Amino acid sequence: MSELADEYFDAVTGLMARIRAEERENVAAAADVLAAQIARDRLVHVYGPGGHSNLASQEVFFRAGGLMHVSAILDEGTLLSSGALRSMAVERLPGYGRIVIERAGIGDGDVLVLVNAYGINAALIDAALTARERGATVIGVSSRAHAEQTAEQHPARHPSHANLHDVVDVHIDTKVPIGDAVVQVPGAVEKSGATSTFANAFTMNWLMLETLAVLGATGDEVPMWRSGNAPGGDEANARFLDRFQGRVSWL
Repeated sequence: MSELADEYFDAVTGLMARIRAEERENVAAAADVLAAQIARDRLVHVYGPGGHSNLASQEVFFRAGGLMHVSAILDEGTLLSSGALRSMAVERLPGYGRIVIERAGIGDGDVLVLVNAYGINAALIDAALTARERGATVIGVSSRAHAEQTAEQHPARHPSHANLHDVVDVHIDTKVPIGDAVVQVPGAVEKSGATSTFANAFTMNWLMLETLAVLGATGDEVPMWRSGNAPGGDEANARFLDRFQGRVSWL
């Protein structure tokens, strides 16, 4: 069965290689936005409305080696821990994304990163439209191909039929193929081996690295998380906690 491991590994690494090769300019543009925000001591909000897309916002929040200015919006509506079918219903609910953005207080001068594997669901599009209406800069991370190959009348879509990449200020394309899964196991009724979590995690961590590089060039100290399980982790993190407790809602 090692052939399945090889096929899956090649698909996942090939996908990340495409992102690396084709999205350099977009990642750099997004990193400039994030770095400028952090240089002003402003938070960068990250929201991943959609079952497994929530993982992408958690990937860069309170993370070893991560930026302390990153504030994830961990709304329970689309978390799988609240129920998988409920999560899917909520991500398809027009108006829900607006409620989340308004409740989070996203507004003028804020930066919001929206991460979603497929880039079409109603909660996602409402979040993007609402944030921009309220004066925020919005960065989208999603698959252009998946969005463009999904029927306009798909039940997950926003009533406007908009795609995330059409309604944000900067977009990073994760290249996730339609259907997400990429390996056809003999005898299985569907393909297996999803790719979107790898694509989102790679893209988001790359974006953080590029943001750090921009900030590092200024010579100013950038507050970063050290793993609490590493030697001196608690002490290193304690230096900055007073700056973020009370500002980062889910800290």
